Amino acid sequence: MAFQVALSFEDGITRFIDCGPDETVAEASYKARINIPLDCRDGACGTCKSLCESGSYDGGDYIEEALSEREAALGYCLPCRMTPQSDLVLRIPSSSAAAKTAAGTYTATLADIQRHSPTTVGFALDVDDRAALDFLPGQYVNVTVPGTELTRSYSFSSGPNQQQASFLVRITEGGAMSRYLTERAEVGDRVTFTGPMGSFYLRELTRPALFLAGGTGLAPLLSMLERLAQAPAAHPVHLIYGVSTDQDLVHLDTLDDYADVIPGFTFDHCVADPAAGARNTGYVTGLIDEKSLHDGDADVYLCGPPAMVEAVRAHITSLGITPGGFHYEKFAVAAGSAR
Repeated sequence: MAFQVALSFEDGITRFIDCGPDETVAEASYKARINIPLDCRDGACGTCKSLCESGSYDGGDYIEEALSEREAALGYCLPCRMTPQSDLVLRIPSSSAAAKTAAGTYTATLADIQRHSPTTVGFALDVDDRAALDFLPGQYVNVTVPGTELTRSYSFSSGPNQQQASFLVRITEGGAMSRYLTERAEVGDRVTFTGPMGSFYLRELTRPALFLAGGTGLAPLLSMLERLAQAPAAHPVHLIYGVSTDQDLVHLDTLDDYADVIPGFTFDHCVADPAAGARNTGYVTGLIDEKSLHDGDADVYLCGPPAMVEAVRAHITSLGITPGGFHYEKFAVAAGSAR
């Protein structure tokens, strides 16, 4: 039986390899022609030291000069000595270029277009070689806008195990992808994308989690929820979803469905427009308190526009709370933006 190991590089590129239970991660990487940092191969130098963000493993034998007890307790490991006991996610201390690898390129067929609201469009792709596409829930790809040489970055709103790859797009005036999706896109169009990329992805949940989404920043959190629906965590997850106007609200029914199938999952939403019909008006910061942060014993996953991300960070600091983990991704929403 082989385990899947995700190698996350410093430049945001992630590559996936198969690794047998009696094979070191370094050996499996080199078989896959991915040259992760390595000198000694026997746990003496520490050159390959990496952070394991998810999964279990046998750390193997090594000397303390290469990896201290404190580092090992924090999750650091030596790929040249470790063997997997489950699927793993490793943060590798080098760029993908240094490891002589790169993001994958995929071709797909546009399978569905949905106008979720006047401001948001969703699209789904049938990927030609779906079995070859692996990603961590929360990651994104660079999609080439059909008929152009322009690329735009979109986070998966689908889970890694779902057959179709789906995405959410905020419609912006003059946006290249916005114009394509609203004016000329047709089911059957051919689409190319590269990835996966990004360090914003779901880690193993070892404590409660607070998910925070602004606008189409909901997409990567939907991907995370799909993973949790397939493999529930032992800790509660609460999501707060904020938008500017009532018409920006999408996928509330999807969140209801996840609340029915994910143990311990709850959600709330708010609309910034004071004249909105939502039960909560204002910004997501108005719904973040000590309770939702479990007095600091929580991991925060935040995706939204830069102003929202900074406002949330400042608000949490003002509460005098430091979350157990804080993972975020910012995106622009102007014409020609990433989402």
